[in-house]
Amino acid sequence: MENRIFYAKSKGMRGEQLTVSRHLTAVSELAGGYGAAFACESAAEIAGLLHDFGKYSDWFQDVLTGKRTNVDHAICGAAMLFCFLQTIPPAKRPAVQKLYQPVMEAINGHHDGLVEFELLEPVLKESLSSECPIQANDRKQAALAGMQQYMAAWRQFSADFPQFGLSLRSAMCPGNSTNLVTMLCTRMLFSCLVDADYSSSASEEEPDYLSKTTLDHFDAKQVLQRLYEYRERLRQNSDSDAGVNRLRDEVFERCGAMGEQPEGLFTLTAPTGTGKTLALFRFALRHCLFTGKRRIIIVFPYLTLTEQNADVYRRIFPELLEDHSQSDLDDADRAFAARWSVPVIITTSVRFFESLFARRPTDCRKLHHIADSVVVFDEAQSLPPELTSATLQAVNELCGRYHCTMLFSTATQPDFDALKTVSWQPREVIPDHARLYQALARTKVDWRLDCPVPLEEIAAQMAEQKSVCTIVNLRKHARALYQILKEQCPTREVFFLTTDLCPAHRQTLVAEINRRLHARLPCRVVATQCIEAGVDFDFDCIFRALAPLEAIIQAAGRCNRNGRLAGVGQVVVFVPEEAEPLYPNEWYRIAAQRVKAINHHHLIDIHNPAHIKEYYQLLFREAKDKEALTKAIRDRSFEDVDRAYQLIPDQGVRVIVPWHGKEEEYQSIRAQALAQGITPGLMRCASGITVAVSNSQRDRLTDLAEPLFFAKRGRKSDRESGFYVLRPQFEDCYTEDMGLQLPGNTETVFFV
Repeated sequence: MENRIFYAKSKGMRGEQLTVSRHLTAVSELAGGYGAAFACESAAEIAGLLHDFGKYSDWFQDVLTGKRTNVDHAICGAAMLFCFLQTIPPAKRPAVQKLYQPVMEAINGHHDGLVEFELLEPVLKESLSSECPIQANDRKQAALAGMQQYMAAWRQFSADFPQFGLSLRSAMCPGNSTNLVTMLCTRMLFSCLVDADYSSSASEEEPDYLSKTTLDHFDAKQVLQRLYEYRERLRQNSDSDAGVNRLRDEVFERCGAMGEQPEGLFTLTAPTGTGKTLALFRFALRHCLFTGKRRIIIVFPYLTLTEQNADVYRRIFPELLEDHSQSDLDDADRAFAARWSVPVIITTSVRFFESLFARRPTDCRKLHHIADSVVVFDEAQSLPPELTSATLQAVNELCGRYHCTMLFSTATQPDFDALKTVSWQPREVIPDHARLYQALARTKVDWRLDCPVPLEEIAAQMAEQKSVCTIVNLRKHARALYQILKEQCPTREVFFLTTDLCPAHRQTLVAEINRRLHARLPCRVVATQCIEAGVDFDFDCIFRALAPLEAIIQAAGRCNRNGRLAGVGQVVVFVPEEAEPLYPNEWYRIAAQRVKAINHHHLIDIHNPAHIKEYYQLLFREAKDKEALTKAIRDRSFEDVDRAYQLIPDQGVRVIVPWHGKEEEYQSIRAQALAQGITPGLMRCASGITVAVSNSQRDRLTDLAEPLFFAKRGRKSDRESGFYVLRPQFEDCYTEDMGLQLPGNTETVFFV
């Protein structure tokens, strides 16, 4: 094998063929640069140099010439590193080997995903000792087999890299770290390697790839000035109460001042309607100026929030990246979304938090760009309780080892310190926030919890008012109430707002509802929880089905939001007189019952933070991560953690719907997808007219809709995409007033 040229890739479009040594050099340099942000430069360089070690083999070279297939080169670099570690004196070997575990895991997983060292170790030993090729990643054969082949490859590698050596500086995590910490270490190193590998390969064909997919220009001072100008325009056109505006000014100023604090963990606790959206951006920009942080990541729990607030932030910083499952990205933005290599990112909690617990290269590639960033998590109360402990431990680690600043913002700040498994010591932006709640007590809650209330009675009371919204917990309740209300009021005055509507339809309705509210025209809305966070409605009266306290407070934030009423707005909390179930899941039911229990002892004042804290302390006594996730972390299983950590367990399938506002787009997408198969481009084009349906309802689609298959070389493949399109005779299942209504439908899911 000596004195041969070994190639890393087949010939490119320009006829050149990349050598292994050149590729390893480029990847090592890039990965080391990425890892420098969190003291991981040496480990990342070693991972880069060894990641394609298996390409120094006859079997892999045969792959490039088409003589052989199903060869795994990734395992070989991990095996060679493992072999080096066996030369360490036995007394020191276990400790040193543990320090290098993240490097071996990252190298082995850079194509097919992370596998924990506990499973990997016997495979590495077998690859080094067996003269026959072993089955490795994705059931492929390892490119090298036995010590003789490994040593021959090592001699070629040494000729290309005579200065190569290991150093304890490569260690990323202390030896006594928890499994959650060491797994995050591996993912961060993995991110450096994967991004460097992909980017280096792309640069061979497109030399300016990195410059085109990285936006380094970020003048935080200039963006701050744009923020001030935008906010001043809002103030000049505001019809809000003067007292409300004064408190918004205070929140804005306090956030700006707190931005000039050292990096770490922060909370912002302030009532709804105090202008937190812009205040949070001011904190982040000032903090970037003060600490030199390189990017701002703003995380929202729901698509409705993400879509609405992205529009606001884009007016201040047009170059921002909006990254979520329904973001309509062009080719350039897709590259940015893969890497998160831009200064300002708006994303969902699914995109952000699930990446921290993922195992696939495409999911983890962006992780190293989270380091040294300002991360703002808006509506922090929305974290699923069964994932909270692991999530907050990861947050603490990001703030510590990876130099992030994280700000958790909400009107209903969870008392995470009540969780027994989490150390939670944030700095509060507004320590005396109780004063703000009392000053902004714009609503009064009427707790009607003793006797269940028929939906007919709620409809009758809504019909008597001109500006009213009822929020219920289940879509079947929303449908029933809406149908009753339509019989009592003019159709133009009644609106139905749930995620049964596609995003484009929903946005149009939100705009029309706001127009009527501002014009003081009759407006009665039946909705689900999708409007509770961030949708800027201002009703005179809100009816809210009994729910967790944070949901009730968020609903109240849509009532007398701008303080325009002479008195206070009315919020009525009731228990629907309907058959079980009354709640979407068990935890939601438990939290609602905690509200009822506290009210049995004393009426809850939603404007009193002490009452909110009491609720969370009672709720968190029983909170713990779900057993599947706890066990997966205890077993240090990357695959099981990836499977268990899902913010939305049932993300369902997608149905492209014929909303009349996008009729031409619908017909074009439908025809192309059925004829040629669906592509990423078509998925993006269809994002505004897509509704998610839960997997439990999937069987109902069999007769109503056609499955769409992925496109392959301009034709349909035999691989289902998870997208459907309604058959022509069933297109009336999507209605102008209620969106997608499948026969017997009881549930659809959020699309994130």
